[in-house]
Amino acid sequence: MKTRITEMFGIEHPIIQGGMHFVGFAEMAAAVSNAGGLGIITGLTQGTPANLAKEIARCRQMTSKPFGVNLTFLPSVTPPDYPGFIKAIIDGGVKIVETAGNNPQKWLPALKDAGIKVIHKCTSVRHSLKAESIGCDAVSVDGFECGGHPGEDDVPNFILLPRAADELKIPFVASGGMADGRSLVAALAMGAEGMNMGTRFIATKEAPVHENVKKALVAASELDTRLVMRPLRNTERVLKNAAVDRLLAKEKELGSNLKFEDIFGEVAGVYPRIMKEGEMDAGAWSCGMVAGLIYDIPTVKELVDRIMAQAEDIIQKRLAKFAA
Repeated sequence: MKTRITEMFGIEHPIIQGGMHFVGFAEMAAAVSNAGGLGIITGLTQGTPANLAKEIARCRQMTSKPFGVNLTFLPSVTPPDYPGFIKAIIDGGVKIVETAGNNPQKWLPALKDAGIKVIHKCTSVRHSLKAESIGCDAVSVDGFECGGHPGEDDVPNFILLPRAADELKIPFVASGGMADGRSLVAALAMGAEGMNMGTRFIATKEAPVHENVKKALVAASELDTRLVMRPLRNTERVLKNAAVDRLLAKEKELGSNLKFEDIFGEVAGVYPRIMKEGEMDAGAWSCGMVAGLIYDIPTVKELVDRIMAQAEDIIQKRLAKFAA
Protein backbone atom coordinates (compact mmCIF):
# COMPACT_ATOMS: atom_id res chain seq x y z
CA MET A 1 0.00 0.00 0.00
CA LYS A 2 1.57 3.26 -1.15
CA THR A 3 0.67 6.61 0.43
CA ARG A 4 2.47 9.92 0.79
CA ILE A 5 3.70 8.71 4.17
CA THR A 6 5.18 5.44 2.90
CA GLU A 7 6.89 7.36 0.09
CA MET A 8 8.22 10.06 2.42
CA PHE A 9 9.67 7.65 4.97
CA GLY A 10 10.64 4.80 2.66
CA ILE A 11 8.48 2.21 4.43
CA GLU A 12 6.29 -0.62 3.12
CA HIS A 13 3.14 -0.07 5.20
CA PRO A 14 1.58 3.22 6.37
CA ILE A 15 1.91 2.28 10.03
CA ILE A 16 4.01 4.22 12.54
CA GLN A 17 4.84 3.17 16.09
CA GLY A 18 4.62 6.33 18.15
CA GLY A 19 7.22 7.29 20.72
CA MET A 20 6.29 5.86 24.13
CA HIS A 21 8.03 6.40 27.45
CA PHE A 22 9.94 3.29 28.60
CA VAL A 23 8.56 1.34 25.59
CA GLY A 24 10.44 2.91 22.69
CA PHE A 25 13.68 0.96 22.93
CA ALA A 26 15.61 -0.62 20.06
CA GLU A 27 13.71 -3.93 20.35
CA MET A 28 10.37 -2.22 19.77
CA ALA A 29 11.52 0.07 16.97
CA ALA A 30 13.38 -2.66 15.10
CA ALA A 31 10.46 -5.08 15.30
CA VAL A 32 8.08 -2.52 13.77
CA SER A 33 10.53 -1.47 11.07
CA ASN A 34 11.31 -5.09 10.18
CA ALA A 35 7.56 -5.71 9.83
CA GLY A 36 7.35 -2.93 7.23
CA GLY A 37 6.22 -0.05 9.41
CA LEU A 38 8.19 2.79 10.99
CA GLY A 39 9.62 2.03 14.41
CA ILE A 40 10.45 4.86 16.79
CA ILE A 41 13.03 5.03 19.61
CA THR A 42 11.91 7.33 22.44
CA GLY A 43 14.75 9.79 22.93
CA LEU A 44 14.13 11.09 26.46
CA THR A 45 13.58 7.56 27.80
CA GLN A 46 17.29 6.92 27.13
CA GLY A 47 18.23 9.56 29.70
CA THR A 48 21.33 11.03 28.06
CA PRO A 49 22.54 11.74 24.51
CA ALA A 50 25.26 9.11 24.98
CA ASN A 51 22.67 6.46 25.84
CA LEU A 52 20.53 7.52 22.88
CA ALA A 53 23.55 7.12 20.60
CA LYS A 54 24.04 3.59 21.96
CA GLU A 55 20.33 2.78 21.44
CA ILE A 56 20.45 4.01 17.85
CA ALA A 57 23.53 1.85 17.23
CA ARG A 58 21.78 -1.12 18.85
CA CYS A 59 18.74 -0.63 16.62
CA ARG A 60 20.99 -0.51 13.54
CA GLN A 61 22.23 -3.99 14.46
CA MET A 62 18.62 -5.24 14.60
CA THR A 63 17.24 -3.73 11.39
CA SER A 64 18.41 -2.39 8.04
CA LYS A 65 15.03 -0.67 7.53
CA PRO A 66 14.26 3.01 8.28
CA PHE A 67 13.47 3.91 11.89
CA GLY A 68 13.04 7.19 13.71
CA VAL A 69 13.57 8.87 17.06
CA ASN A 70 10.93 10.64 19.14
CA LEU A 71 12.03 13.86 20.80
CA THR A 72 9.50 15.48 23.14
CA PHE A 73 10.11 19.11 24.06
CA LEU A 74 8.88 19.72 27.59
CA PRO A 75 8.81 22.86 29.72
CA SER A 76 11.29 22.30 32.54
CA VAL A 77 13.33 24.21 35.10
CA THR A 78 16.31 22.06 34.08
CA PRO A 79 15.57 20.97 30.50
CA PRO A 80 17.16 17.87 28.98
CA ASP A 81 20.27 18.28 26.84
CA TYR A 82 18.31 18.82 23.64
CA PRO A 83 21.35 19.93 21.57
CA GLY A 84 23.08 16.73 22.70
CA PHE A 85 20.10 14.56 21.79
CA ILE A 86 19.85 16.19 18.35
CA LYS A 87 23.58 15.66 17.76
CA ALA A 88 23.19 11.98 18.69
CA ILE A 89 20.33 11.66 16.20
CA ILE A 90 22.27 13.35 13.41
CA ASP A 91 25.53 11.50 14.13
CA GLY A 92 23.60 8.23 14.26
CA GLY A 93 22.37 8.76 10.71
CA VAL A 94 18.68 8.75 11.69
CA LYS A 95 16.60 10.38 8.95
CA ILE A 96 13.19 10.60 10.65
CA VAL A 97 12.29 12.42 13.86
CA GLU A 98 8.92 12.48 15.59
CA THR A 99 8.65 15.67 17.64
CA ALA A 100 6.07 16.26 20.35
CA GLY A 101 5.24 18.68 23.15
CA ASN A 102 6.29 22.29 22.67
CA ASN A 103 6.84 23.98 19.31
CA PRO A 104 9.96 22.38 17.72
CA GLN A 105 10.77 25.40 15.51
CA LYS A 106 14.00 26.22 17.36
CA TRP A 107 15.41 22.79 16.56
CA LEU A 108 14.23 22.38 12.96
CA PRO A 109 17.17 24.06 11.16
CA ALA A 110 19.70 21.56 12.56
CA LEU A 111 17.43 18.62 11.70
CA LYS A 112 16.63 19.94 8.22
CA ASP A 113 20.29 20.66 7.45
CA ALA A 114 20.98 16.99 8.20
CA GLY A 115 18.31 15.88 5.73
CA ILE A 116 15.96 14.66 8.46
CA LYS A 117 12.20 14.44 7.90
CA VAL A 118 10.17 15.74 10.85
CA ILE A 119 6.67 14.58 11.83
CA HIS A 120 5.14 16.57 14.69
CA LYS A 121 2.40 15.29 17.02
CA CYS A 122 -0.59 17.65 17.18
CA THR A 123 -3.93 17.50 19.01
CA SER A 124 -5.68 20.22 17.01
CA VAL A 125 -5.99 21.60 13.49
CA ARG A 126 -4.51 24.95 14.55
CA HIS A 127 -1.41 23.26 15.95
CA SER A 128 -1.15 21.13 12.79
CA LEU A 129 -1.26 24.26 10.63
CA LYS A 130 1.44 25.83 12.79
CA ALA A 131 3.61 22.73 12.34
CA GLU A 132 3.10 22.98 8.59
CA SER A 133 3.97 26.69 8.58
CA ILE A 134 7.28 26.22 10.42
CA GLY A 135 8.43 23.52 8.01
CA CYS A 136 7.45 20.15 9.47
CA ASP A 137 7.20 17.53 6.73
CA ALA A 138 4.17 15.75 8.21
CA VAL A 139 2.01 15.69 11.32
CA SER A 140 0.48 13.03 13.53
CA VAL A 141 -3.04 14.17 14.35
CA ASP A 142 -3.97 12.88 17.80
CA GLY A 143 -7.66 12.60 18.59
CA PHE A 144 -9.27 12.72 22.03
CA GLU A 145 -9.20 8.91 22.17
CA CYS A 146 -5.42 8.74 22.32
CA GLY A 147 -3.31 7.60 25.23
CA GLY A 148 -1.02 10.18 26.78
CA HIS A 149 -1.76 13.86 26.20
CA PRO A 150 -4.88 14.52 24.06
CA GLY A 151 -4.77 18.30 24.51
CA GLU A 152 -7.60 20.33 25.96
CA ASP A 153 -10.07 20.55 23.05
CA ASP A 154 -11.58 17.05 23.41
CA VAL A 155 -12.21 16.57 19.69
CA PRO A 156 -12.38 12.90 18.61
CA ASN A 157 -10.89 11.64 15.36
CA PHE A 158 -14.19 11.36 13.49
CA ILE A 159 -14.20 15.17 13.45
CA LEU A 160 -10.52 16.00 13.81
CA LEU A 161 -9.22 13.97 10.86
CA PRO A 162 -11.57 15.37 8.18
CA ARG A 163 -10.94 18.87 9.56
CA ALA A 164 -7.21 18.30 9.22
CA ALA A 165 -7.71 17.01 5.69
CA ASP A 166 -9.64 20.16 4.80
CA GLU A 167 -6.86 22.44 6.01
CA LEU A 168 -3.46 20.76 5.61
CA LYS A 169 -1.26 20.50 2.55
CA ILE A 170 1.39 18.28 4.16
CA PRO A 171 0.52 14.61 4.79
CA PHE A 172 -0.73 13.48 8.17
CA VAL A 173 -1.35 10.23 10.01
CA ALA A 174 -4.18 9.41 12.40
CA SER A 175 -3.34 8.69 16.02
CA GLY A 176 -5.67 7.67 18.83
CA GLY A 177 -7.96 4.65 18.63
CA MET A 178 -5.84 2.93 15.97
CA ALA A 179 -5.71 -0.85 16.37
CA ASP A 180 -6.47 -2.83 13.22
CA GLY A 181 -7.26 -2.81 9.51
CA ARG A 182 -10.58 -1.11 10.16
CA SER A 183 -8.74 1.74 11.85
CA LEU A 184 -6.38 2.12 8.90
CA VAL A 185 -9.13 2.14 6.27
CA ALA A 186 -11.19 4.62 8.28
CA ALA A 187 -8.15 6.88 8.69
CA LEU A 188 -7.48 6.77 4.95
CA ALA A 189 -11.15 7.49 4.22
CA MET A 190 -10.97 10.62 6.36
CA GLY A 191 -7.92 11.96 4.58
CA ALA A 192 -4.99 10.57 6.55
CA GLU A 193 -2.04 8.91 4.78
CA GLY A 194 -1.58 6.25 7.45
CA MET A 195 -1.88 5.65 11.16
CA ASN A 196 0.21 5.95 14.30
CA MET A 197 -0.25 3.23 16.93
CA GLY A 198 1.02 3.45 20.48
CA THR A 199 -0.97 1.44 22.99
CA ARG A 200 -1.63 -1.42 20.52
CA PHE A 201 2.08 -1.98 19.98
CA ILE A 202 2.68 -2.38 23.73
CA ALA A 203 0.62 -5.59 23.65
CA THR A 204 3.06 -7.45 21.39
CA LYS A 205 5.63 -10.16 22.01
CA GLU A 206 8.60 -7.90 21.28
CA ALA A 207 7.49 -4.90 23.34
CA PRO A 208 10.21 -4.54 26.03
CA VAL A 209 7.78 -4.19 28.94
CA HIS A 210 6.70 -6.45 31.80
CA GLU A 211 4.17 -9.15 30.98
CA ASN A 212 1.79 -7.61 33.56
CA VAL A 213 1.51 -4.52 31.38
CA LYS A 214 0.57 -6.54 28.31
CA LYS A 215 -1.98 -8.60 30.27
CA ALA A 216 -3.51 -5.42 31.69
CA LEU A 217 -4.12 -4.11 28.17
CA VAL A 218 -5.77 -7.34 27.06
CA ALA A 219 -7.98 -7.33 30.18
CA ALA A 220 -8.98 -3.66 29.86
CA SER A 221 -12.03 -2.37 28.02
CA GLU A 222 -12.66 0.96 26.34
CA LEU A 223 -14.20 2.11 29.64
CA ASP A 224 -11.02 1.64 31.68
CA THR A 225 -9.08 4.81 30.91
CA ARG A 226 -9.26 8.05 32.89
CA LEU A 227 -8.25 11.65 32.27
CA VAL A 228 -5.89 13.04 34.90
CA MET A 229 -4.26 16.44 35.47
CA ARG A 230 -7.10 18.33 33.81
CA PRO A 231 -7.02 21.06 36.51
CA LEU A 232 -3.37 21.65 35.60
CA ARG A 233 -4.21 21.87 31.87
CA ASN A 234 -1.80 18.99 31.30
CA THR A 235 -4.45 16.36 30.61
CA GLU A 236 -3.27 12.79 30.23
CA ARG A 237 -5.27 9.69 29.36
CA VAL A 238 -4.14 6.78 31.55
CA LEU A 239 -5.25 3.29 32.51
CA LYS A 240 -7.39 3.13 35.64
CA ASN A 241 -5.64 1.70 38.70
CA ALA A 242 -5.34 2.34 42.45
CA ALA A 243 -2.86 5.20 41.98
CA VAL A 244 -5.13 6.87 39.42
CA ASP A 245 -8.08 6.56 41.82
CA ARG A 246 -6.01 8.32 44.50
CA LEU A 247 -4.95 11.00 42.05
CA LEU A 248 -8.53 11.71 40.95
CA ALA A 249 -9.65 11.87 44.59
CA LYS A 250 -7.01 14.54 45.24
CA GLU A 251 -8.12 16.49 42.17
CA LYS A 252 -11.72 16.41 43.36
CA GLU A 253 -10.79 17.45 46.89
CA LEU A 254 -8.39 20.26 45.98
CA GLY A 255 -10.15 21.55 42.87
CA SER A 256 -8.55 24.70 41.48
CA ASN A 257 -6.02 24.67 44.34
CA LEU A 258 -4.37 21.52 42.97
CA LYS A 259 -0.62 21.80 42.39
CA PHE A 260 1.69 19.33 40.71
CA GLU A 261 3.38 18.68 44.05
CA ASP A 262 0.09 17.26 45.36
CA ILE A 263 0.14 14.40 42.87
CA PHE A 264 3.90 13.96 42.58
CA GLY A 265 3.80 10.47 44.08
CA GLU A 266 1.27 9.23 41.50
CA VAL A 267 2.96 10.60 38.37
CA ALA A 268 6.67 11.26 38.89
CA GLY A 269 9.23 8.58 38.08
CA VAL A 270 6.69 5.75 38.01
CA TYR A 271 7.35 4.39 34.52
CA PRO A 272 10.34 2.15 35.37
CA ARG A 273 8.35 0.53 38.19
CA ILE A 274 5.40 -0.14 35.89
CA MET A 275 7.05 -0.98 32.58
CA LYS A 276 10.10 -2.83 33.93
CA GLU A 277 8.94 -4.26 37.26
CA GLY A 278 5.27 -4.78 36.44
CA GLU A 279 3.94 -2.86 39.48
CA MET A 280 0.59 -2.08 37.93
CA ASP A 281 -0.61 0.20 40.74
CA ALA A 282 2.65 2.16 41.06
CA GLY A 283 1.29 5.24 39.30
CA ALA A 284 -0.48 6.70 36.29
CA TRP A 285 0.66 5.48 32.88
CA SER A 286 -0.49 6.47 29.41
CA CYS A 287 -3.06 4.22 27.75
CA GLY A 288 -5.55 4.87 24.96
CA MET A 289 -9.21 3.93 24.76
CA VAL A 290 -8.04 1.52 22.08
CA ALA A 291 -7.40 -0.93 24.94
CA GLY A 292 -10.99 -2.03 24.25
CA LEU A 293 -9.82 -3.37 20.87
CA ILE A 294 -6.83 -5.34 22.18
CA TYR A 295 -7.62 -9.04 22.52
CA ASP A 296 -4.25 -10.76 22.17
CA ILE A 297 -0.46 -10.43 22.31
CA PRO A 298 0.86 -11.29 18.82
CA THR A 299 4.32 -10.72 17.42
CA VAL A 300 4.73 -7.31 15.79
CA LYS A 301 4.93 -8.93 12.35
CA GLU A 302 1.75 -10.92 12.97
CA LEU A 303 -0.01 -7.73 14.04
CA VAL A 304 1.16 -5.64 11.09
CA ASP A 305 0.46 -8.41 8.55
CA ARG A 306 -3.02 -8.89 10.05
CA ILE A 307 -3.74 -5.17 9.86
CA MET A 308 -2.72 -4.92 6.22
CA ALA A 309 -4.62 -8.09 5.22
CA GLN A 310 -7.76 -6.84 6.96
CA ALA A 311 -7.43 -3.37 5.41
CA GLU A 312 -7.01 -4.78 1.90
CA ASP A 313 -9.94 -7.15 2.42
CA ILE A 314 -12.18 -4.26 3.51
CA ILE A 315 -11.16 -2.11 0.54
CA GLN A 316 -11.34 -4.83 -2.11
CA LYS A 317 -14.42 -6.70 -0.88
CA ARG A 318 -16.63 -4.79 1.53
CA LEU A 319 -16.19 -1.30 0.10
CA ALA A 320 -15.91 -2.36 -3.52
CA LYS A 321 -19.39 -3.86 -3.49
CA PHE A 322 -20.89 -0.49 -2.53
CA ALA A 323 -19.34 1.07 -5.64
CA ALA A 324 -20.79 -1.57 -7.96
